[in-house]
Amino acid sequence: MQMSDHQAMGYDRAITMFSPDGRLLQVEYAKKTVKQGSTAIGIVAKNGVVLITDKRIVNKLVVPESVEKIFQIDEHIAATGAGIVSDARVLVERSQVKAQQYFIQYDSQIDLLEVVKDVANLKQMTTQSGGYRPFGVSLLLAGVDSRGPRLYVTDPTGTYFEYKAVAIGEHDKAVEEILQEKYKDDLTVDTAIKIGVEALKTAMADDFDAARIDCAFVDTKTKTFTRVEHSSLPL
Repeated sequence: MQMSDHQAMGYDRAITMFSPDGRLLQVEYAKKTVKQGSTAIGIVAKNGVVLITDKRIVNKLVVPESVEKIFQIDEHIAATGAGIVSDARVLVERSQVKAQQYFIQYDSQIDLLEVVKDVANLKQMTTQSGGYRPFGVSLLLAGVDSRGPRLYVTDPTGTYFEYKAVAIGEHDKAVEEILQEKYKDDLTVDTAIKIGVEALKTAMADDFDAARIDCAFVDTKTKTFTRVEHSSLPL
């Protein structure tokens, strides 16, 4: 049975309805939305973890600095996403509140995995509850905890995985090929930024523009979030 047959029979009208071959079509549509989103890259280095993303500014009248695609969750955690940006913002704000509540209650920073699980649980809930739609965004969550620098991806199904380096969004395959080739466990943050920018530049080709790049990292020693200015990027 083809997708069009499923659509004709209405299996994509409700998130709680499985198709005869065991698929949730609304979730699959959400994954396609992620594929159409702007490219985001995460790379774990020996002294931190890096996030690089395309702001996808296509209107010259837009002020580049007003577009934020990498968000600070806590001092030691950052996030970016591919897909529907407004969906990402809701998840980011929820995570920011959770991090602050944890600090107030326990007087210590929240573990990155706790934030990842909370985001993934909410995403999963929307795949099985009537009246909802899946979150149309995949989030890269990066940070430093007691185990060192870590990088996770949560997708619209509520699944999460830990990566050494990963790309999501429209150019994910092209970027991941470069990451597979150039990634090493002993990379520094500076080298990781260079590789990420080069990969994005190669994948975007003529669409690449320095003003569209957003970059930040979390340092292993200080466990702090730092945004990288355009003037410091290896373009």
